[in-house]
Amino acid sequence: MKFEIYGKNLVITEAMKSKIENKLSFLDKYLLVDEDTIARVVVKTYRNNDKVEVTIPSNIGVLRAEVVHNDFYSAIDLVVDKLEEQVRKQKNKLKRNHKEKLALAFLEELNNDVGLEDDVDEDVVRTKTIKAVMMDVDEAIMRMEMLNHSFFVYTDSETKKIAVVYKRNNGGYGLIETE
Repeated sequence: MKFEIYGKNLVITEAMKSKIENKLSFLDKYLLVDEDTIARVVVKTYRNNDKVEVTIPSNIGVLRAEVVHNDFYSAIDLVVDKLEEQVRKQKNKLKRNHKEKLALAFLEELNNDVGLEDDVDEDVVRTKTIKAVMMDVDEAIMRMEMLNHSFFVYTDSETKKIAVVYKRNNGGYGLIETE
């Protein structure tokens, strides 16, 4: 993730910049942002308080938080707490809202497949190229849920091989590993 850090009525020091970058790097573990994502941080100072505003575009929408506090470093901690809470709520919401939709979509697809006749021409309608990013299976499941996909292709961090994680009909997840 890249950072754009601005100060209004103050000069951003290296220590302030380092603190902001270290604290906001927590988003990398949630796989919501990539290397090209720009986190915009604006720090404003008032007579007795500092205001920290953070805006980050992500895969689940724009994450935004602002905190006013009398200590800059405490304000950074509080704004990070707010962002983590947003991520947690959004993740739970995605899981809750899409379980039933995924099951219905799968059943509909299954019903459509059963009705196919042998003489139907099945052409490839769409081709998509992806980059199989290195991660562990838990991260792949979380990314799949957040993207609302029924499967997810990735490079397993343990085996260093391409793998596919998918949602099973009877609940849970499946894993396809390559040789």
